[in-house]
Amino acid sequence: MTPFVIRAARPEDANLLAEVHVDSIRTLGAVAYSAEIVTEWGAPRTGERYLKGMESGQRWFLAVQFISDGSERALGFSVYSVQAGQHRIAVYVRGEAARRGIGTALFFAAETAARERGASEIDIDASLGAVPFYKTVGFDELGLGQHQLSTGGWMPAVFMRKRL
Repeated sequence: MTPFVIRAARPEDANLLAEVHVDSIRTLGAVAYSAEIVTEWGAPRTGERYLKGMESGQRWFLAVQFISDGSERALGFSVYSVQAGQHRIAVYVRGEAARRGIGTALFFAAETAARERGASEIDIDASLGAVPFYKTVGFDELGLGQHQLSTGGWMPAVFMRKRL
């Protein structure tokens, strides 16, 4: 396994978050969704939305691997937020970083932030391919539904909840 560390994401990481997000969708998301959904969901993006999230109080965590020249390579991220009174978490890892413990470490960093803010449960709209991952970290399925993409489109999702 590639050594990695989890750290708080910083504003200067915003474009890295965008890059990891798109990579995850185009590689891991493509296993469970049609090309049309992956194209819409994984459309290129800038770091602006991640920066705005940080500025609004969302807690972002980044998994990085150190390169021999001293630079970092982003492997994945998680984000904790409160939306409409619900404590929410999302986790994304690059396709090449999947199933190496990175997503789990990122999830628990975000869960710790949720606990610190008094969460008694966490709700997610899991992508179809991510359901097994979320089950392994303690989520229960609530039902099938649709998740609205930032583009306005919709994709099938599984609503899940973890009680803390």
